[in-house]
Amino acid sequence: MSPTFRSLKVRNYRLFASGQVVSLTGTWAQRVAQDWLVLTLSHNSGTALGITTALQFLPMLLFGLYGGVLADRHDKRRILIGTQVSQGILALVLGLLSVTGHAELWHVYALASGLGLVTALDTPTRQAFVSELVGPAELPNAVGLNSATFNSARILGPAVAGVAISSVGTGWVFLGNAVSYLAVLAGLLMMRSSELFVSARQPRTPGQLVEGVRYVRSRPRMLVPILLVFMIGTFGLNFQITLSLIAKGTFHTGAGSFGLLTSALAVGSLLGALGSARRPGLPRLRTMLVAALAFGVLELACGFAPTFWTLALLLVPTGAAVLTFTTTANAIVQLGAEPQVRGRVMALYLTVFIGGTPIGAPLIGVLAEYAGPRSSLWLGGVVCALSALAAAAFLTRRGTSSPLALRPASGLTTQAVGQNR
Repeated sequence: MSPTFRSLKVRNYRLFASGQVVSLTGTWAQRVAQDWLVLTLSHNSGTALGITTALQFLPMLLFGLYGGVLADRHDKRRILIGTQVSQGILALVLGLLSVTGHAELWHVYALASGLGLVTALDTPTRQAFVSELVGPAELPNAVGLNSATFNSARILGPAVAGVAISSVGTGWVFLGNAVSYLAVLAGLLMMRSSELFVSARQPRTPGQLVEGVRYVRSRPRMLVPILLVFMIGTFGLNFQITLSLIAKGTFHTGAGSFGLLTSALAVGSLLGALGSARRPGLPRLRTMLVAALAFGVLELACGFAPTFWTLALLLVPTGAAVLTFTTTANAIVQLGAEPQVRGRVMALYLTVFIGGTPIGAPLIGVLAEYAGPRSSLWLGGVVCALSALAAAAFLTRRGTSSPLALRPASGLTTQAVGQNR
C-alpha cells in the first residue's frame, strides 16, 4: 500500500474513513444549500449569512472546551453515535421545512444553533478518537488522510448541491444529508472494540477544563499553532460567506457557479491534505509557518481576481496552502498532547479554530455587504500573512525555531487492547 494511505490498513480506521466520506459529502452539500436558502430568504443579505454562520459556530466557542472534558471522561465511540443521530435529525427537520415551503429565516437560525451545540461535543471527540483508531505511529498519516477525506467531500458535496439546488431545490439536499449519517453510524457500530487504542478515561475532578488550558499555555510549540489557527480561522476562513456573495453579487452567477468556486477551493485543499499525509517524519513548525504565509498572500490575490475563472484558478493553490497549514498544525497539537488530556487539548484547538467564526463571520458579512465581497478577502489575506510573520518572529526569538519539528509526547505509547491490524 502507498505510504500516503498506510492508515487504511487498520480495519477500524477504514470503517471510520468510509463513513466520513459519505456523511461529509452530505454535510458540505447542506452547507452550500443552507447558505443559498439564507440568501433567498433574506434577499441576498450578507449580514443574515454572517449571523447564520455565527449562530452555527458560537456554541463551539462557548462549550467546545467542555466538550473536550466529556471526551476525556467517556467512551468516545458512544458519544459519536449520539452526536451523529442528533445531527441527522436536525438535517431532517430543515429538509422537511424547506421541501414543504414552510422554511423561514428564524427556522434556519434555530437549527443552525442546534447543530452548533451538537458540534461542540462531536468535533473534539471525533478529533481525539482518531488516535484511538490507529495509535501513535500512524497518527500523522491518519490526520492527513482525515483532511483528505474532508476535502474529497468538499469537492463532491458542493458540486452535488449546485446541481440539486438548481433542479429540485434546497430541501432535498438537507434530506439527503440526513440519510448520509447512516453511513457513519454503520461504521461506528461495526468497529472492533478490542482493536481500539483506548487511553485511560479521566475521572470527574474539579478544574479539568482549566488544567487543559494551562497544559497548552506552558508549551509554546503547541500554543503558537493554536493562536495562529485562531487568527486564520477567524479572519481568513470565511469563504462560505465571501464566495457565495462574490458568485451572486460580483460575477452575477447562480448556485452552480458558487458550487464550482467552493469545489475549486476543495480541490486545492485535497492536494494539500494528500501532500501532508505523504510527507514522512514528524510535522514541522517551519512547514506550518510557510503554509500560513502563503495562504495569506494567496487570499489577498483572490480579492484582486479580475474574472470568475481567474478566481477559480487562484482558489486551488489557496486551498492547498491552507490545508497544509491546518493539517500540520493539527498533527503538531495532537502529537504534542499526552493521551489523558488530548480531548481537552483538541477541544481548545477546535474552539479557537471553529469558535473564532462567530467573531469573524458577522464582521466579514457586514464588511462584504457594505464595502464589497472583495474587501473581506483583502482583510483576511493581510491579517493571515501578518499573523504568520509574527508567529515566526516569536518562535525565533524564543529559540524554538530550530529544528522546527515537534517531538511526540512521551505518553504516546498507548497500545491497543488487542491486535491493531
